[in-house]
Amino acid sequence: MIGLIGGTGFEDPNLFKLIKEKKVSTEFGKPSSTIKIGEIAGKKVALLSRHGTKHTINPSNVNYRANIQALKEVGVTKILSASAVGSLKEEFKPGEFVFLDQFIDRTTKRQQTFFDKNKVCHISVAEPFCSNLRKNLIQSAKELKFDFHEKGICVVIEGPRFSTKAESNLFRSWNADIIGMTLVPEVVLAREAEICY
Repeated sequence: MIGLIGGTGFEDPNLFKLIKEKKVSTEFGKPSSTIKIGEIAGKKVALLSRHGTKHTINPSNVNYRANIQALKEVGVTKILSASAVGSLKEEFKPGEFVFLDQFIDRTTKRQQTFFDKNKVCHISVAEPFCSNLRKNLIQSAKELKFDFHEKGICVVIEGPRFSTKAESNLFRSWNADIIGMTLVPEVVLAREAEICY
């Protein structure tokens, strides 16, 4: 099953055919929202609203571990995650899709592992995103004639504030393309959970 994680505007009832809504509780607490299981174009999907259904959870307070664990518990094996981001470069324009291949983590307050008690787990995130999923998304974007970038580096800041001009200039000097607040630890936890992200 495909998991869809979204932010603002993701609760549109016309988005997909709802089959059931599931309340999931995990050892890490409750996820940001119930899991809505349904279909899009004949594919079974599980929808989770990252910031809650009324967009009341800021990026620092999202329970990322519960979100990823809840999706795994309902049978998700692949995650498509959508986020609102800002551009650090003129060639990355509003409305364009970016299929990220790297990130720079500048978060400071988030639990980034499921293994913080009785076990240590070291995972590689040299290539943090699922290559097959990226290839499929890029191919679909080409077929649909979307404006997109095949690669991109996202710097992830703690939020909820935006970056200063000095910070943005620093991130540009690191060759970051876009800036966001929710990719990390989501992508890292998905890797630990063995879910393609």
